Amino acid sequence: MNWRYRHTVLTLCMLAFFVTYFARLAISPVVPFITADFAVSNTAVGVALSGMWLAYGVSQFPSGILADRYGERRVILVAVGGTTAASLLLALAPVFPAFVLIAFLLGLVAGLHYAVATTLLSRTFDDLGTAVGLHSIGGPLAGLVAPVAAAWVGVRYGWRPGVALAALVGVPIFVLFAWRIRPTEPRRPDQPMRDRLRLGPLVELLSRPSVLLPLVVATIGTYVTQGIISFLPTFLVDFRGYSPSFAGGVFSAFFVVRAGAQVGLGRLSDRLGRDAAIGGAMLSGALGLVGVVALPGVVVVPDLVGLALAVLLAGVGSSFFSAIDPRFMEAMSDTERGAGFGLVRTVYTVIGSAGSVGAGLTADLFGWGVSFAVLAGLFGVAFLVIAGNAALGTGY
Repeated sequence: MNWRYRHTVLTLCMLAFFVTYFARLAISPVVPFITADFAVSNTAVGVALSGMWLAYGVSQFPSGILADRYGERRVILVAVGGTTAASLLLALAPVFPAFVLIAFLLGLVAGLHYAVATTLLSRTFDDLGTAVGLHSIGGPLAGLVAPVAAAWVGVRYGWRPGVALAALVGVPIFVLFAWRIRPTEPRRPDQPMRDRLRLGPLVELLSRPSVLLPLVVATIGTYVTQGIISFLPTFLVDFRGYSPSFAGGVFSAFFVVRAGAQVGLGRLSDRLGRDAAIGGAMLSGALGLVGVVALPGVVVVPDLVGLALAVLLAGVGSSFFSAIDPRFMEAMSDTERGAGFGLVRTVYTVIGSAGSVGAGLTADLFGWGVSFAVLAGLFGVAFLVIAGNAALGTGY
């Protein structure tokens, strides 16, 4: 098979996503060292991390506007280069307030990538679901590599080298992207930025049924996925009674499933339709989380098989992005996709990020079993929304 330029675009976009995800995930494993070094509480570090993830969601919308004005290539280079620089600055933070500010900056620049890369892929590929799925592998791969690498370096050399690891992978990928990706023509190079921020057109876009319906589903799915990623290991230890090492292995397996499912669901959405793939993912996620809550502890082989199946289904459910993001793109005109897709990404990412707080609060009030049962129920609600829309034949 001949290697075409579009495959270069896809590969380097995936690697760029790997960098922006790696930098954010490399912080969590070294939190104990950060709290000790700055003499602050876990809550204080949690505020810094929450600010980083919030900034990541907020910057999705302006990233699309910037891409329309300056072209996707420039914005992705700013995302990768800015993430690399912010990781180095974070490792050099002299005092904790500076750490908080730089973590927020890291979220802002990292958030410039995803929506813009998806728009670039929509210019390059006809089978957008497959392309988005392959591009999204960068996130789960970072989820496999970053925590292990950062923890290993952090234990031996301190949290600062652990956080700075993102720069080690960021520099060569920045150079490769700048070298191999051709300049992209801006869609709206002459339109003033303030015209893109007028409230009326933004409300009109979000209120379209063809955008609003998947936006509701994406927000619910993001909320659930954020809760799973934040607390699955803790749930397995505190509720199921597994050892931390076993729970860590299950969590790694969850990311492995997500890596494969991103591609599978994207391809399935190209072949069978977006809603069939999205609905299948939501139902799979609901069944998987029910299984994680209801299954007995792993004491015999059948229980282990049941746990593996439950984690597999939950991983598939949390991989719905590769099917739903192309659905958003198809609901917009070519001139709307840059800012429009960035806007919907901001909405469902920012609101969905509350999944960490929601799952943790529910667990504190009612226990981990209830918390994850609620997450399962929300996946079920998202499935019913998709299934109901198909049954009613609305065309949205």
